[in-house]
Amino acid sequence: MNYDYIIVGAGSAGCILANRLTESGRYSVLLLEAGGRDDSLLFKVPIGFLYTYYNSDCNWMYYSQPEAALGGRAIYCPRGKVQGGSGSINALIYVRGQSNDFSDWVANGAAGWSFQDVLPYYRKLESHPLGDTEYHSGAGPIRITPMRNAAHPICAAFLEGCAASGYPRNDDFNGASLEGAGIYDINTRAGLRDSSSYAYLTPALRRTQLTVEHNTVVEKVLFDAHRRAIGVSFRQRGELQDVRAEREIILSAGAVGTPKLLQLSGVADRSLLDKHAIPVVQRAAAVGKNLQDHLCVSYFFKANRKTLNDDYGTWLGKLRVGLQYLLLRKGPLSLSVNQAGGFFRGADDEPRPNIQLYFNPLSYAIPKGRVATLRPEPYSGFLLALSPCRPTSRGTIEIASNRPDDAPLIRPNYLSTSKDIEDVIQGSRLVRKLMQAQALQAVTIEEVKPGERVRSDAEMLQYFRDEAGSIYHLCGSCAMGSDPATSVVSNRLRVHGIERLRIVDASVFPNVTSGNINAPTMMVAEKAAVMIQEDASAA
Repeated sequence: MNYDYIIVGAGSAGCILANRLTESGRYSVLLLEAGGRDDSLLFKVPIGFLYTYYNSDCNWMYYSQPEAALGGRAIYCPRGKVQGGSGSINALIYVRGQSNDFSDWVANGAAGWSFQDVLPYYRKLESHPLGDTEYHSGAGPIRITPMRNAAHPICAAFLEGCAASGYPRNDDFNGASLEGAGIYDINTRAGLRDSSSYAYLTPALRRTQLTVEHNTVVEKVLFDAHRRAIGVSFRQRGELQDVRAEREIILSAGAVGTPKLLQLSGVADRSLLDKHAIPVVQRAAAVGKNLQDHLCVSYFFKANRKTLNDDYGTWLGKLRVGLQYLLLRKGPLSLSVNQAGGFFRGADDEPRPNIQLYFNPLSYAIPKGRVATLRPEPYSGFLLALSPCRPTSRGTIEIASNRPDDAPLIRPNYLSTSKDIEDVIQGSRLVRKLMQAQALQAVTIEEVKPGERVRSDAEMLQYFRDEAGSIYHLCGSCAMGSDPATSVVSNRLRVHGIERLRIVDASVFPNVTSGNINAPTMMVAEKAAVMIQEDASAA
């Protein structure tokens, strides 16, 4: 059977496309997902992400190549391998980014993607308690839940400390401005994760025009002699099959999966294809380039009052929060562990916020190399984590061989610019500055890690090099732009030089947005769905 559209990847973007392209009843869509269904409770309870963190059943569990600037460490890069993609296993923070992030998209050749251009699509996807306002909508599929009235009481000390240190309060990071300290919003509905899988794909499954295949790994895109994408080859239950599309192939396999698939299909840099004996379909030097990510490091503190460590650290505490969730869909299990935080200028001369902070009323370690469990530190504690908003370092995604089962080589090239190093130092100074505020001093016994051994700029930078990890915002590896030499897709997300092939996922970001990237990824999908249908009507 042929379909009008084939979508590769049922992640945050793919689920939205599947819904929007079938809602008119005009088009048939095949959605191919490498993982299984997201019907386990682990994907619905917000805290469940901690238990999918090292679960190969729903997570690709990638690692980077050794990173020189991080002590030669291979950095863990989890990616969702399940319906809903990484949006089914993330920590739920809903942040759009700064308006200037999208000005930079336009400057990089993505005409039509300014903040004013994309705001209608952010509004279209969300259902916000504020209802219909300049910045929000009350009618979209994704429910947004402000955590302000439910955050742990110790978060108030962080907000007071920020105010006393001269930083503004921000009660809506997705409103007029991103700057300031506040409590994050999350995408939940009635205490359950409201991913694009639940909000978009689940209702669309009732439509006869939509077919979804799980545990299906696409191995390459198929082309005709005129460099038109005509179908895909996929493996399911050990059997290799081909399927054709009458209109378009849409790649939504993510910042790792999409460039890997293009390279396996012969759309990449000529030297890479020759190295792995892959026939060239289209020379595309930018495929797999421009990779970006956010790094994060945590400072751990012992508190003189109870935190979530006390709830999660004892069987009685776990029973209490478990019953609260089961009976009322409220309490810590209904929230993200990343509760307070914000966006700050690390220096007075910074033109815009360049540091994101996370204040967690819980200090915990995730065991490495096995299925994760929530393991609070054995004391009342909290952590304050820093993440530079707009790193300038660029890395690559490259296939390791011509075998589809082999994991790609991920090289983020972290901290390879002087600006990125300066941002780390600024962020580290900011953490220490805020922790001197009276409100935070009043709830703190000591800084447990890194502690007194780390004081100077050089020592804080080294701590970052030794301890920082990815915050799982890989993007940009098939960037949007006008020049085929430096970008992969046009501003309408069509692959340069190839007909009937588009990319719709975080890989098309010209630059990483400030903060968490799930919301921008869903916005891209909403905007792309409109463009795809416009182009179909014009054909």
